[in-house]
This record gives sequence, structure tokens and C-alpha cells, in this order.
Amino acid sequence: MTETSQRPSLYDKHPGYDVHFEACPKRLRVMFNGETIADTARAQYLRESNHLPVFYFPLADVAREFLVATDHSTHCPFKGDAAYWTVKVGDREAENAVWHYPTPYDETAEMKNYVAFYWDRMDHWFEEDEEVFVHPRDPKVRLDILDSSRPVRITVAGQMVGESIRARMLFETGLPTRYYLPKEDVRSDLLQPSDRHSDCPYKGTADYWHLNLGDECFEDLVWSYPDPVAEAARIKDYLCFFNERVEAIHVDGEETERPVTKWSPK
Repeated sequence: MTETSQRPSLYDKHPGYDVHFEACPKRLRVMFNGETIADTARAQYLRESNHLPVFYFPLADVAREFLVATDHSTHCPFKGDAAYWTVKVGDREAENAVWHYPTPYDETAEMKNYVAFYWDRMDHWFEEDEEVFVHPRDPKVRLDILDSSRPVRITVAGQMVGESIRARMLFETGLPTRYYLPKEDVRSDLLQPSDRHSDCPYKGTADYWHLNLGDECFEDLVWSYPDPVAEAARIKDYLCFFNERVEAIHVDGEETERPVTKWSPK
């Protein structure tokens, strides 16, 4: 048995909980203040129940000269006690931005010589030579964008706000079908630009619009990707409505089921 944290794990109480490594075949780089902090072709995806995947880097492929050990620690009942480093480069530092498990539980012993970084505390992340954003792109997530001539009609508060036979349907693993309409097929006279933006590692940065119907404003109901990543180029400048928040979306004359997601009205 390996030396582990004093506190027992919770695997006995949660036998279905899964934590495991999967090899990542891509070259990964992490940069901070102009310096490369990690550069490896031997990274691992950490897959953990109900969590997004996390990149773990072999400690040997991390620039240790930029790491300063701290007294900070955290405990995970499935991995053990984590120790932390601050990344310090020149006049900038990212406090407790790197962690590892020096004495992990037996179930996760393979993590011992690997480290992970808080994504948003680093400046840039690269897969091969392409910058990636928000979080690791999960290879198990598939994105399909398909042209459709099926009639799509979107209504809000009894009014038709979008109608098209030129929609592009976006099918993304784990999410409801999204219906992207050409701008010409949307009541753009009802749209007001919003200050909101959001980032998606699979599609890019989205801009948002409010929908104004008389005295009623439906905030951030519509979005588009003006400069999507290459894989999502076919939805560039198309407009999409939250299925969860419109009155109805009809496809082929049939009302679609309203999905329940984190974007559903509270």
C-alpha cells in the first residue's frame, strides 16, 4: 500500500465514483507572462465523475524554476491531499495556480508524479499550435452542424420571431439541439445588442442580444458566433435562441420538447 493521506477515502461509501487517467496524444503547452511553464506530449486527461476533464502534466515536463511551493493544501476524498505551487515569472505571479497529489490514494496512485494548473490563472493554453480557451476540449464531445430544409418557427409571447427553411442544426454531445437561423430569417428589428459574451472551447466567443417585445424585454435570449473556431465555422453570424426560454420552437410543424438545462428559467 502506498503512503496516503490520514483521512480515509470515500470509495467505500461511493463505489460507483470514477477517477481515472486517459492518455492525451496532443502536445500541450501552458504559458504565463511570456514564458512556457509546461510543454509535454505525455499529458493525461483526468476523468472524474460529474466533472469536466482536467489536463495533468508530468512533473518532469514542467519548468520548476517558475514554481514556488506554498503552505496551501486541499483535500479530496477520492484523490487525497493536494499540495500547491505559485507560478512566479518576473513581476507577475499566479498564487496557488498549480497542484499535485504527492501521496494519492491507492485508487489514484498513477497521479503521483503529475501536476495540474488552474486554467484561468494562466495566460495561454495550446493544443499543438492552436490556442484553446475555457477548459480542455473533451475528445468524447462531438459537434455536428447540418443544413436542414425542414421549416423551423420560433415564437416568443405569441409572436413569431424567427422562421426559416435554411436553418443549421447543431448537435453537441450532452446538449439539446440548437437551431441556428440566418439573420435574414430572424426579426432583427426586435433585437438589441447586449454587453454579455461567453466563451466555448468548441465554438468560440458568442455575442448576445436582448429581444424586445413592446414593454417586455427578454434578456440575452439570442446569441451568435461572429468569429467561431474552425470546427464551427458554418454557424458564423447565424442566430440562435435559447430553446429553454422561448415560448415554442416548431420543426416541421411539430412543437419540440422544451429541454431542462442550466439555462432554464429559475
